[in-house]
Amino acid sequence: MSEESKPEASKKGKGKARSGEGEMSNISNISRELVEQLLRANPSLAGEMQGMDSKKIEEVMRGMSLQDISTGMATGGKNQKDMASYKFWNTQPVPKFGEDEPLPDGPLRENDLARVKTVGAELIEGFEWDTVDLTDDQQVREVYELLTHHYVEDSEAMFRFNYSASFLHWALKAPGWIKNWHVGVRVTSTKKLVAFISGIPVTLRVRENTLQCSEINFLCIHKKLRGKRLAPVLIKEVTRRCNLESVWNAIYTVGVVLPKPISTCRYFHRSLDWLKLYETGFSPLPTTSTKAKQVTKYALSANPSTKGLREMEVKDLDAVHDLFTRYMERFDLVPKFTVEEIGHWLLNGGSKYDERIVWAYVVEEEGKITDFFSFYSLESSVLGKKETIRAAYLFYYASETAFSKSPDAKKELKVRLNALIHDALILAKKFNFDVFNALTLLDNTLFLREQKFGAGDGSLHYYLFNWRTSFINGGIDDKKNVDDENGSGVGVVML
Repeated sequence: MSEESKPEASKKGKGKARSGEGEMSNISNISRELVEQLLRANPSLAGEMQGMDSKKIEEVMRGMSLQDISTGMATGGKNQKDMASYKFWNTQPVPKFGEDEPLPDGPLRENDLARVKTVGAELIEGFEWDTVDLTDDQQVREVYELLTHHYVEDSEAMFRFNYSASFLHWALKAPGWIKNWHVGVRVTSTKKLVAFISGIPVTLRVRENTLQCSEINFLCIHKKLRGKRLAPVLIKEVTRRCNLESVWNAIYTVGVVLPKPISTCRYFHRSLDWLKLYETGFSPLPTTSTKAKQVTKYALSANPSTKGLREMEVKDLDAVHDLFTRYMERFDLVPKFTVEEIGHWLLNGGSKYDERIVWAYVVEEEGKITDFFSFYSLESSVLGKKETIRAAYLFYYASETAFSKSPDAKKELKVRLNALIHDALILAKKFNFDVFNALTLLDNTLFLREQKFGAGDGSLHYYLFNWRTSFINGGIDDKKNVDDENGSGVGVVML
């Protein structure tokens, strides 16, 4: 839900946390001044503590670690998804702040289909539940309009994600998609769609356990209804519908801290058209530089240089699936895709729309696929202007170099990934993208600096519903800088 251990540390190879499982110690002594400072930096948390006396606030915050608070600091209130409240999440089967670690991996609530209600909870007067039919172009348009005007935007209200009809078909109609998991709320009198939340089925591996999950995304509520407390009702309803399919676990991401992240990654951005990004207010001009220097800094070659690089085709599916599956064994939180799912996510999902969403490339040497990489398109509207920022987002990739037995295996992988991602930047520029975005997940810590990615001001927190696991490194250290040494254990790219 949607703005990088030592090599020998774990069996999975990456992401196993250091002592304390990646968390800083709890706040035992906290001053009133520090409380006020932390609450100003985390408006979501501040909203939950309105009305509490100072002693109660201090008590609550002592139960949180510094990392729980600091990694969720938002740049402002407008860029937060409406993910309900701390009070709500404390009633749900999710890990709680202050729990002793390490605790064994496992479910937090027993699964009992007999206790799942067959009808949704009653909504406030004037509104009704609906199942949005994404095979109906008109209803797809309604979801698009709702997201366009009421979904996530930046803190200065300058940019907003622009989810096209093609993107929604790709993101919400993955293999095995369930119509009943596309949940809407409509005005009873006009049938206007005013709220939406979605889920798609996904198989996850969390360390040694394989879970059948729903991937929850696109929780959006009309701005005029933000005070109606619809978010927890929507979350409960999509949970109920997933439970009816005997799916008891979910994965979701948010830009602020809720109880309780299993990992945190940071956004990084690589300018492709720096001048446009500057003129639209996306990128600043450093005080020590000039426009000409910035344009030169981010210049790229006209063509990629990797020998054997070509666009991925249907005939490559089995080979790419095999490489992807082996590569992902090195991480702690990963999707387990079938060949059909690989085809959907990397070959544009067979969309009936002309707009291209995803670009995937393979490297073929002597008839063997040795590498692949992919990126997808998600535009942002520049609010108040008839202009868009074309953003490419790094998606999945893999390389046979990761399986080298050489003593310099990590260095070899770093060299190879830098070459591949550099070519990805060139291709994205060729297709008129303005910026290339990536998180500190997978092996991204090996190339972000070298490829001139700059740190963004947003973090992305990963959550699991009804599943406990200790903290997984997200590719950043306690100061939110790229963690070159430990890397990331996260291998799930959320849209």
